[in-house]
Amino acid sequence: MNINATLIAQMFVFAALWWFTAKFVWPPITQALDERAKRISDGLAAADKARTELAATERRVQEELKVARAGAAELRAGAERQGAQLVDDARSEATRLIAAAKKAAEEEAELAMQRAREQLRDQVSQLAVAGAERILRKEIDAARHAELLANLKNELR
Repeated sequence: MNINATLIAQMFVFAALWWFTAKFVWPPITQALDERAKRISDGLAAADKARTELAATERRVQEELKVARAGAAELRAGAERQGAQLVDDARSEATRLIAAAKKAAEEEAELAMQRAREQLRDQVSQLAVAGAERILRKEIDAARHAELLANLKNELR
C-alpha cells in the first residue's frame, strides 16, 4: 500500500470522525456539562440564599424572643403589682373590719356598762329606801316614794 494513500484515507477518516464528533457527540456532552455547571451554580446560589435567609430568620427569632421576654417580664411585673395591690386592699379591708368590730364591741360594752349602772342605781335606791323605811319604821306614801326614788336616782348619776 501506498503511504500517501493511507495518509489521505486517514485524513478523510479523521475529518469524518471530527465532523461526526463535532456534529453529534460534542454538542450533547457540552450541553450536559453546561446544564451540570448551571445546576451547580444554582445550587450554590440557593445555598447562599438559604444561608442569608437562615441568618435573617435567626435575627428575627432573636428579636421576637427579646420581645416575648420583655412582654413576659412586663406581664409578670403587672401580675406582681396586681398581687401586691390585692394584698394591700385585703389588708386595708381587714383593718377596716377589725376597727368596725372593735368599735361595735366598745359600744356594746358601753351599753352593757350603762345598763349595769342603771340596775345598780335602781338596787341602791331600793336599798336606801328600804333602809330609810326601817329607820323611820313608818310607811311612805307611794307617790312620795316614787319621787324620792327618782331624786335619788338623779343624784347618783
